[in-house]
Amino acid sequence: MNLGSKIAWDDTVLPFQLDASDIRGRVARLDGALGGILKQHSYPDQVEALVAEMALLTALIGQTVKLRWKLSLQVQSKGAVRMIATDYYAPGVEGEPARIRAYASYDADRLTDGAPFDQIGEGYFAILIDQGEGTTPYQGITPLTGGSLRACAESYFAQSEQLPTRFSLSFGRSSAPGIEEHWRAGGIMLQHMPKASPFVAQGEGSGDLLGADDLVDGDEAENWGRVNLLLDTVEDLELIGPSLPPTDLLVRLFHEERPRVFDAQPVRFGCTCSEERVRQSMSIYSARDIAHMTTEDGRVTADCQFCGAHYDLDPATLGFEATDSAQDD
Repeated sequence: MNLGSKIAWDDTVLPFQLDASDIRGRVARLDGALGGILKQHSYPDQVEALVAEMALLTALIGQTVKLRWKLSLQVQSKGAVRMIATDYYAPGVEGEPARIRAYASYDADRLTDGAPFDQIGEGYFAILIDQGEGTTPYQGITPLTGGSLRACAESYFAQSEQLPTRFSLSFGRSSAPGIEEHWRAGGIMLQHMPKASPFVAQGEGSGDLLGADDLVDGDEAENWGRVNLLLDTVEDLELIGPSLPPTDLLVRLFHEERPRVFDAQPVRFGCTCSEERVRQSMSIYSARDIAHMTTEDGRVTADCQFCGAHYDLDPATLGFEATDSAQDD
């Protein structure tokens, strides 16, 4: 295989179902999409790893949202990494790629030599789903816990959705002779869909926060435990998968569970910023507010945190007291 060329299963999310155990899941592989996200900024290593993990989680979770919906994941914390934000835009038409973007806000002088998750302090992990105009976005949050963003996502599904969920992720820089070092990421998401355990209703989970094991009992618990033991055998290189198709990985891990795959969803890096959106966001400001935003050169500038696009605008065309039209820019 020519590793310098695009691999067929890169930047895709493959949904599947394990018919023998009533569990569904997704396999994600990110390469160019992740590179598109990370090359917009020169993040320190720990921040880059957090953004990569968050983007991979977003791709795995986002595959379930309907056409034209938007899924957002956010981390807000008091630590050195103050915020991580990701957006997943479902395709407008079946068969088109979904788009994903992400960025982080951090205090460089507060970063330590510790693990990536150590750079995040007290705060929360949130999932938001926007169904479009005329609807109220859904939001669910859970505390930052468990030592990884993966664990936070698992806790979110247990707490907010009462869905037993498991992620196995791998991400990092990949290199090969003659190929520039670049980021690759891969992961598997498992999710059981049982009715809530009677222990949940009585508040008798295994700790202050519910876990997946608190949500299943009987045959469902046996199925869930068996499939998780199989997932525990996966290796990091298998998840990243430059030489192992997702379908082969599923057969290797779960052949006795009768895996059944569905159409893969392609994913691309993409941003929705535009001059029109910048103008719209500034339409709530008065001329006095706009004056405070104006530079010594007599311009109002804005930069997109996601893609780095730079907008240079005439202040007379901004705000609800604009005196000139945008065409005068």
